[in-house]
Amino acid sequence: MKNFRWVVLGIVSLLAIAGVSYFWATGLMDSLYAYRSPFQNSPVSAGAPIGAPASKQVVMILVDALRVDTAANVNVMPFLNRLRADWASATAHSRTPSYSFQGWTTLLTGGWQELSDGPAMNPPEGEKAWTWTQDNVFSAIHNAGMKTAYSGTHYFTQVIPLDKLDASFIVDTETVENDERSAAAATEFIKSGQYQFVLLHINQVDWAGHHQGGVIDPRWNEAATRADKLIEQVVSAMALETSTVIVVSDHGQIDAGGHGGQDAIVLVQPFVMAGVGVKPGAYGDINQADVAPTITTLLGAGVPAVSQGHALTEMLNLSDAQLSNLTLASIEQQKTLYQAYARAINIEPAGIQPSPDQYPVTIFQSAMESIKARRLNSERLPRFLLAGIFMLALAFVLLKNRGQTLLWILAATAIYLAVFHLTYGIIQARTYSLSSVLSSGDIIQTTAIDTAVGFLLAWLVMYFGLRVYTQKPLAAANLHLGFAFTALSIIALPALWSYVYNGAIVTWTLPDMASMFMGFLTILQLLVFAALSLVFTGIASAISRKTSL
Repeated sequence: MKNFRWVVLGIVSLLAIAGVSYFWATGLMDSLYAYRSPFQNSPVSAGAPIGAPASKQVVMILVDALRVDTAANVNVMPFLNRLRADWASATAHSRTPSYSFQGWTTLLTGGWQELSDGPAMNPPEGEKAWTWTQDNVFSAIHNAGMKTAYSGTHYFTQVIPLDKLDASFIVDTETVENDERSAAAATEFIKSGQYQFVLLHINQVDWAGHHQGGVIDPRWNEAATRADKLIEQVVSAMALETSTVIVVSDHGQIDAGGHGGQDAIVLVQPFVMAGVGVKPGAYGDINQADVAPTITTLLGAGVPAVSQGHALTEMLNLSDAQLSNLTLASIEQQKTLYQAYARAINIEPAGIQPSPDQYPVTIFQSAMESIKARRLNSERLPRFLLAGIFMLALAFVLLKNRGQTLLWILAATAIYLAVFHLTYGIIQARTYSLSSVLSSGDIIQTTAIDTAVGFLLAWLVMYFGLRVYTQKPLAAANLHLGFAFTALSIIALPALWSYVYNGAIVTWTLPDMASMFMGFLTILQLLVFAALSLVFTGIASAISRKTSL
């Protein structure tokens, strides 16, 4: 009777684990897609224009997904490399999630994904993004009395406030021909002289990465070469003695194609700037968030209100008056942002007043990181205590049940983990990041198959190693449940760490994407492993019943 009660309790527990895993996985991803900045309903106040411009016109050419190594290949992009050699260049660094909408938002608001209030994830197929709620390059330039224009795919018109956009040329599909049409339209905007800021979006490199075999396919370089010719076409229409061009990317791509995660190659992008107001040279590393304040500084517009980067003054020829105005504007902008952030996360702001010879962005951003860490640590402590209780309970069970049975169960668990990661990471060559996730269906199907393969091999080791077939049905079920719960407890450790570090779901701040992804991958495994354990508990009992007759 006691064995029967334990089996019933075990089955109910497996059902609960499967149910919790399902709702945790869906809740985690839904909360990531739904994430909004703490400033969503109270936009940070925009500052006034900083004064005299250093350039009459700034043209930004955004080559979607262009990698730093591709951009530096003179055989693939000869014109861009001539610009690089003659003018200013750097390597821009971005943050996760490393999707297009997030890169665009950071480039054009100066705010990282956590604060900029752009989508944290690219919208699902068939859905649209929301318009930027925070101050941005288009708003700052328009508010300074200048005009803006955009040419490229329709995605950007979902996020740019249309009342701050004076002219546009929009294409609905991502084709080579539409890139050519977009470049031609941007050239006309430039030649007209009516628009002080022109943004051109070239999309075919990203398309090649996603749909034509990735970076390792020859069509990737072919797309980059075509993009290089479009850059040359646009720059040739400019008067660089009075205007400035900036060539950037929003993210890189992994070799197989894809982005979104924390992979090193995805988080670096090329940056080339040429024309009036630019000091030639190779400048090393910058942040993606530095681009927006650099654009507005060139045009004398206000620093975007949520900017967390700094204008690249080391690359610019600015007068003492322009530098002084920029420093004062940056202090005010950063102070306003810091105080707004402290209020938004319910932390008392400290009184910070940097002197004019200090870097205000560094000081205030450090202060923002400090108050963020203070709140995060206060939330992590109780989760850490809960995780500690779980770990102690697991250690107690393992020590209490040590012996030949436990050794076989641990061996089977080790085989499961080895087979799962061999299949996932080596045979399928997937990354442990969002960059390999093509869709929700893709990651669910892949994880389910890999979990099933690993489970079956582990089950066979446990079943024959412990000779479960010689046991009576209830004893066989108990042995199988012991294997299931021991394995589930060990498999769950990455999810437990993600819970401690990030919380169960995304709330007021974005998670650490590396640990979150491992946690999510683990939760999917728990769901499938628990479901399979239910089925194989019955199979083990049925086989034992027949062999015991």
